[in-house]
Amino acid sequence: MSALYKASVLVLVFCGFILNTGAQTPTPGPAPVPCESRSNTSCEECLKNVSCLWCEPNKQCTDYPVKSILPPSSVCPLNDARWGVCWVNFLILIITMSVLGGIILIAILVCCFCCCKCERIGNKREDAMAERQNRARKDRQKVRRSEMQMRHDEIRQKYVHMGSKYGK
Repeated sequence: MSALYKASVLVLVFCGFILNTGAQTPTPGPAPVPCESRSNTSCEECLKNVSCLWCEPNKQCTDYPVKSILPPSSVCPLNDARWGVCWVNFLILIITMSVLGGIILIAILVCCFCCCKCERIGNKREDAMAERQNRARKDRQKVRRSEMQMRHDEIRQKYVHMGSKYGK
């Protein structure tokens, strides 16, 4: 329970950080200090510039390698790399985002399954009603056929008797 709580808090804080940094409008100010000059300081000092990546074991602040999505292990191992906030490493971030993506995907699949199942139940009701109507139609048709057959038989009997009267 504690790990799930920490992961949830981690995701919420990370999403809040991303939304917060995306919502700010850039204001012209002094030129940002290069990331390398913030090495051997603190993680917080390094990450004041969002383009910097902090590597925990060697206390190095480097420019984030924007050509790759994740920093390569030659720059810094994922479980030691920090970006955005100091208490989130990339390994936990990847695992948490994968789990959340999986949960969202499963939720979408469950919703699709439920919708299809409900639609099938509706179709079964419609099919049952159509079957009842079809059965009633066939019953009425049988009654009409038997009535017609009785009329035809009466007519045949009439002509059979008439034929015997006239010597046929």
